[in-house]
Amino acid sequence: MHEVKSGPKVQFFATAGYGEMLLAERHYHQAVRIGDRVETSGQGGWDDDLNFPESLRDEIVRAFDNVERTLATVGAAWRDVVHVNTYHVLTVDADFATHNAVVIDQLRTRAPERAPLWTETGVTALGAPEMRFEIRVTAVIEN
Repeated sequence: MHEVKSGPKVQFFATAGYGEMLLAERHYHQAVRIGDRVETSGQGGWDDDLNFPESLRDEIVRAFDNVERTLATVGAAWRDVVHVNTYHVLTVDADFATHNAVVIDQLRTRAPERAPLWTETGVTALGAPEMRFEIRVTAVIEN
């Protein structure tokens, strides 16, 4: 006889505000926790009404803020982040160097004790026409 073990518990989370709206309107969650592992959906630099700031810097910082908000709903924080994926709409005025200056500053500020893995990708478009930056993370909650 084989003993069947159940896998880790899977829990989905919607960030208060924009996450609840996106769940209702677009049918997706902002994060999933499977055991100690957390995966987030891509987070843009939007506010709770899905408005974006004019400044690229402000958009990137707000996207990092939204990652922080989303991680908090799951019981995680930037200290738990092990991998970051960023997506960049590049222009003549905002190349990788322009984006990276802000992203690197945010990584150093938010995760000063752990340098996570980072994969960055240039893209032609993101989920909203005005989006120039998106970030998703993987975290492992250490007890």
